Amino acid sequence: MRATLIAVGERMPAWVTEGYSEYAKRLSHELPLQLLEISTKSRGRNNDLARVVADEGAAMLAAIPKGAHVVALDGRGKSFSSEQLAEQLARWRMQGSDLAFLIGGPEGLAPAALERAQQHWSLGPATLPHPLVRIMLAEQLYRAVSLLNNHPYHRA
Repeated sequence: MRATLIAVGERMPAWVTEGYSEYAKRLSHELPLQLLEISTKSRGRNNDLARVVADEGAAMLAAIPKGAHVVALDGRGKSFSSEQLAEQLARWRMQGSDLAFLIGGPEGLAPAALERAQQHWSLGPATLPHPLVRIMLAEQLYRAVSLLNNHPYHRA
């Protein structure tokens, strides 16, 4: 099984790139995680934000690998403890399809992207900056893989 992270935003600060890359590297054998960045559309005063978000959503939908199980990172989604996420990851593996995780831009995910997702996952009740969600998603997936493999990374 492979996973693709489709995220709005390019040219992230070094700390985001480094943090994400560290966990993606750790996942490379158990759950290869590929990052696809969708360019952020201009958000000037004269731009229609709904149209901007819709355009970003259309680009995200086009980037979803065929047959992938789609999970939207959404504050209104289901929260998982680390152990519950490990169980969910085991269920995803049993489905036999690849995974695609969607992270929106500053205004969140487009309605079409939310509709396309088979699942909605919340990282918690706090509003998080979208670049940080990349790191947290990769870390939580690594933690779930570690739990499934009885690796000592998770010590809770």
